[in-house]
Amino acid sequence: MSGCAAKDPKNALGRAPEQLNLNEKIALAGKTVALEVYSPSSLPLRKIEAVGGSAEECIFDLARRGLEPKHYEYMMLRSPMS
Repeated sequence: MSGCAAKDPKNALGRAPEQLNLNEKIALAGKTVALEVYSPSSLPLRKIEAVGGSAEECIFDLARRGLEPKHYEYMMLRSPMS
């Protein structure tokens, strides 16, 4: 796969965590991702909008791109081996 998130975490943007392959999941384990908060009015796709070492890094990246950080939830990706 070209543009693999295992080589560059930014390649995970726009994809659902469930779409990541095993190598990508291992590479991103311990990273925090931002996913748009579900609301019945918006029905967002469950896709990664930011990747960082912490929620603060994700918030900074979202704000830098003109997105509203309060509309996102932040979760740490776990290792698929745990």
